[in-house]
Amino acid sequence: MKAVRRVYDSLFEEVIDKYCRSLNEGMKVEDSVIASILSSMGTQYDRVNLKAILMDTITAGTDSSATAVEWTMSELLRHPRVMRKLQQELEEAVGMDRMVEEEDLPRLHYLEMVIKESMRLHPVAPLIPRAVREDCVVGGFQFEKETKCEWVDPEAFYPERFEGAGGGSEDRDGLDSGILPFGAGNRRCPGMQMGLTTVRFVVAQLVHCFDWELPGELDMSEKFGLSLARAKNLLAVPTYRLRPGS
Repeated sequence: MKAVRRVYDSLFEEVIDKYCRSLNEGMKVEDSVIASILSSMGTQYDRVNLKAILMDTITAGTDSSATAVEWTMSELLRHPRVMRKLQQELEEAVGMDRMVEEEDLPRLHYLEMVIKESMRLHPVAPLIPRAVREDCVVGGFQFEKETKCEWVDPEAFYPERFEGAGGGSEDRDGLDSGILPFGAGNRRCPGMQMGLTTVRFVVAQLVHCFDWELPGELDMSEKFGLSLARAKNLLAVPTYRLRPGS
């Protein structure tokens, strides 16, 4: 860990120095995380804190997204019906002559349901259970204090549960309020939108561009840690499915 930290520290020092030199020389600099942070800090900034923010952005934004993609692909491989339905949506929305672009994502409604269902079953950040804080009545049902709330058939991978009004209400960021993979309130993950976009885009690309086969049995065991990853890496064999030249 210390060796990895030194590598990242050296990289961040180089990036920050390059940015500061460009500013001092009057050169135009691109919009970036560093530019946004430094502009909010003004001329006085703490380099240690800046490197810590960059570390959080890179590590939290890569490991968590990769874990979410791996779980989603695992569930799709376990459920060929869902995989094929998602491929059909991609064929209709994107076509077989090109790869998926970010502008396509808002039209991929079944993809959205698949991602939500995957995050419901496999939240990257564990230990975010939900319980009733006080006695209440919801939809005519009586819930006692500290009752844990579960979904109908909670262990099943069924993306259609998020279709239409049956999927629950969505918050202003477009994520169903019935699931909390990014937490909620003031302490919700600040990288939620980046994470969602990354996972949607990568899964869409993998499913659209390739057919997938498992070389053996699929082990769905979990490895508990800071993130809830697969115990064993997912191994699958891809076959390119777009038209030649795409």
